[in-house]
Amino acid sequence: MTMTPTTSDAIVKLDGVVKKFGDFVAVERADFEIGRGEFLAIMGSSGCGKTTTLRMLAGLEDPTEGDIWLDGERVNGKATWDRDTPMVWQSLALFPFLTVRENVEFSLKMRSVGKAERAERVHKWLDRMQIVEFADRNISQLSGGQRQRVALARALVTEPEILLLDEPLSALDAHLKVRMQAVLSNLQKDLGITFVYVTHSMSEAFSMADRVVIMSRGKIEQIGTPQEIYHAPRNRFVAEFLGSANIFTGRIVERAGENWMVETDYGRFAVPASKAAEKTVGDSVSFIVSAENMQLGPESADIPGISARVVGEEFVGATAMVFLETESGEELKVQKGHAELAAIDHRAGASLVVHWDSEACHVLPAE
Repeated sequence: MTMTPTTSDAIVKLDGVVKKFGDFVAVERADFEIGRGEFLAIMGSSGCGKTTTLRMLAGLEDPTEGDIWLDGERVNGKATWDRDTPMVWQSLALFPFLTVRENVEFSLKMRSVGKAERAERVHKWLDRMQIVEFADRNISQLSGGQRQRVALARALVTEPEILLLDEPLSALDAHLKVRMQAVLSNLQKDLGITFVYVTHSMSEAFSMADRVVIMSRGKIEQIGTPQEIYHAPRNRFVAEFLGSANIFTGRIVERAGENWMVETDYGRFAVPASKAAEKTVGDSVSFIVSAENMQLGPESADIPGISARVVGEEFVGATAMVFLETESGEELKVQKGHAELAAIDHRAGASLVVHWDSEACHVLPAE
């Protein structure tokens, strides 16, 4: 007999969930809980299993193995319309032949909510989403951001405990994306309901979510707060996926005070022994240094580092990401403020030395 999960504050529980399509494993044994009122983001590249996981929560797919619990109830096989887990789609899936008001009202009609109550609730949500003035317009007459608000109002008018969102901002331009991120984040905090948000964008996930699930090829690679994942990726895949880490691999050759000395293809570098307590001389070790913890200096600087040539620069607001290439063709990334970079010749082709403090190293767990 299958027992109800005991975690009192978990509104969602995936217990050994596997999803196969024929021989293809789309989701490989998902085991995690989502807290009541939590904003959880599931992210990964295309085909990683994130949308399949969301569809199983919505009831659009049934797990091949394992159980899904919603608010203490096992929902395997339960119809979508009986779950109260509305979804905001990537395409929004609004009805083009209905007005804004009629789109928002639709799900209430399906639940046989009375006309007067429907009108009151629809007005409340149109007002909350600041689209009352568009109530009688056709969907085709709205901007992308306005359509986004209609889709949210339609999903939230039933006042569910969980809202599922499948890359809802992917079609918006950069300016609208930032505005809608703020709308979503504030909505979730104000309503106190659970958001499960699927995206391939790290900036979206890390700016809004309480916790992030990173998936690859159907497997969960890491679950944690944005800060935990960014500063302490669990494995090489997560570090590479985040895109801002420089990864080094070498062998421990000796102990020097509080550090291990690690021989790499770029030279010998210190790594705090406390961050690799299970290691000893002779062991292989991989460590990362995030781009913002890297330093740049002229090639003549008397500091142990890696000589590299500047190949490009990316403007990222208050900072810039400088891309460099070593003699062996490996890429290094350094992120610095514009004032700091102004003091260094970092034009394309310039030769510089990249260096860092040993405390900036994060040792990756053995895989």
